[in-house]
Amino acid sequence: MSLFGLILVALFVVSPQVSQEPFVWRKPLVGSAFAVVCILGILAVLFPSSCSGFFAAGAKQKGLGAQVSHAASSTLRGHHPQCIHFSGHVFVVGERTFCATCSGLFLGALLALAGDGASFFFGWQVGQNAVVAVAVGVVGVSLGLAQSSLPILQRGVTRLFTGVFFVVGAFLILLGIEESSRSVSLDLFVVALSVLWLVTKISLSKRDHERICSRCPSESCDFKKNSGNSDV
Repeated sequence: MSLFGLILVALFVVSPQVSQEPFVWRKPLVGSAFAVVCILGILAVLFPSSCSGFFAAGAKQKGLGAQVSHAASSTLRGHHPQCIHFSGHVFVVGERTFCATCSGLFLGALLALAGDGASFFFGWQVGQNAVVAVAVGVVGVSLGLAQSSLPILQRGVTRLFTGVFFVVGAFLILLGIEESSRSVSLDLFVVALSVLWLVTKISLSKRDHERICSRCPSESCDFKKNSGNSDV
């Protein structure tokens, strides 16, 4: 569905089929909706244990097994296990360890919020570069979704970059679609797609973590013990 959404937005901007709507509150409405998504993403990064608890509850309802509470283990670094297999998922600043992807999403959300305010509330436009904005955005979202499966993107620095590019890419897609179609319904559809892309990225990341742990021969890992599932 995420891939299909990327294809759709590319088709929309190349050959817009939606009539332009002279709705005076279109930009503030769309800008506010996207800002809410960015703010919720920032809160998820700042409070990862609460976010993890939300997804864990959903997983239990679906019978997928218990998930690890990031706040439950003293061996976590940047809410990842203190394990060599997760060394590429974090980066260190001084004595503090941060999750590379979450930090990238946080920085990307801040940049997207700034761009959202400038374009949807203060009149900044990309003009004739709408197609370019969407093309760059599609690349950014695609890299973010493919991050877990591409070996070249497994280092902490590249994870940080792709996290930033992922959120900024979603904003550029929205901006390009807005400039080309000027349709509140299509704009809000892209905002909804942004949420889908984020949820997809989180799901792919969790699956990547589970795959790493399932291949680990260690039987004394606190991360596995706290999960309550030896196959995590």
